[in-house]
Amino acid sequence: MEKLEKVQQIITQKLDNKSAWERVSLARMLERPTSLDYIERIFDSFIEFHGDRHFSDDAAVVGGIALLDGEPITIIAHQKGRNTAEKIKRNFGSPHPEGYRKGLRLMKQAERFNRPIVCFVDTQGAFCGTGAEERGQGEAIARNLIEMSSLKTPIISIVIGEGGSGGALAFAVSDEVWMLENAVYSILSPEGFASILWKDSSRAKEAAEIMKITAKDLKEYEIIDKVLKEPLGGAHKDVEKMASSIKSELIKCFDELKKQPVKELLEKRYNKFRNMGKYTE
Repeated sequence: MEKLEKVQQIITQKLDNKSAWERVSLARMLERPTSLDYIERIFDSFIEFHGDRHFSDDAAVVGGIALLDGEPITIIAHQKGRNTAEKIKRNFGSPHPEGYRKGLRLMKQAERFNRPIVCFVDTQGAFCGTGAEERGQGEAIARNLIEMSSLKTPIISIVIGEGGSGGALAFAVSDEVWMLENAVYSILSPEGFASILWKDSSRAKEAAEIMKITAKDLKEYEIIDKVLKEPLGGAHKDVEKMASSIKSELIKCFDELKKQPVKELLEKRYNKFRNMGKYTE
């Protein structure tokens, strides 16, 4: 029995000591659970809403209302898709402006009806096509940052896979920002970083180590609030267990956040992001 425990400890230690690039690879892997996988397992009676009321519906962003432990809640999430057809439909999880505007519409609705908000973040970044730029991609992201900072309802954001650039941040100005153990969160991809810094995207592995993009690094820098441990081998090895862990943490945290007066909640949220500047000075 003792030998088995020692073996398990050694395996766990080795898995915990993954390189940044290994975690990037895990975050991107096709088998990794998507937002809809978690929504299906964590919440009850999910009803999806569509459209931004300005241009169209963006399938890269899923949003709606559901029940969490019997309480109504608003959900907003990036959705990448699994197979080729679904990935094309979801634009590989890279939203257009209307995706961010749909998300904001649902956030404002949640504020009106005093519903807490959960955001699942999983995107390489916002779509940078000509049409997206013409329809105000930058403005849509900036608007979300402004509005979320003063939204009068509790917000929790969870990076479940990739958290890329402003496309991720647009759903992550929250009271609590969490990351799954093998998720990554960064200003751009390691390939993009290597291309800019060294003019050589093949040095992405090296870039990943320098960028400090893992959950462990970001928790140490106080950029995020909590790291959610994944099942042995990654979240894809036991989706039910991972979903159960997220659910219990959400219930516990929302119980605490809902007790706080709105003014105090907003002050803490503002100071949380204001104080992050000390790490870039």
